[in-house]
Amino acid sequence: SVPRIEGLNFVGGLKLTPNFAAILIGLVLYTGAFIAEIVRAGIQSVAKGQSEAARALGLSESQRLQLVVLPQALRVIIPPMTSQYLNLAKNSSLAIAVGYPDLWSTAFTTLNQSGRAIQVFVLVMGVYLTLSLSISFLLNWYNRRIALVER
Repeated sequence: SVPRIEGLNFVGGLKLTPNFAAILIGLVLYTGAFIAEIVRAGIQSVAKGQSEAARALGLSESQRLQLVVLPQALRVIIPPMTSQYLNLAKNSSLAIAVGYPDLWSTAFTTLNQSGRAIQVFVLVMGVYLTLSLSISFLLNWYNRRIALVER
């Protein structure tokens, strides 16, 4: 239902269950550490002379980062970030460990109730395949868009 305010309290909306909160916190911390390391390595891969040249031109720190460092760092960041997003999509199936009904547990429930193993597994594989291919396609498209053109 749509959240609405009644008096001083909100009523309606989605509820955050302890199981969902546990998997959310776990995946955020686990994936966040990897992404932070990827971004740090990407920024450090930009030659120090590029930053010094930006400072010599009188650019502020935010301009230097936005106009000089990040555009060059993105070329290094995007490929490992693609792998990390694909890992995140696959790691979300670990939600079953804390009792949260993810795609696999829902599929097994459907399988037990219907007895249609092939159809259920084909559907689950199709969902994961679509998710993985969509993430790969979008990030590879962006990677090609920002790639340096060889002369």
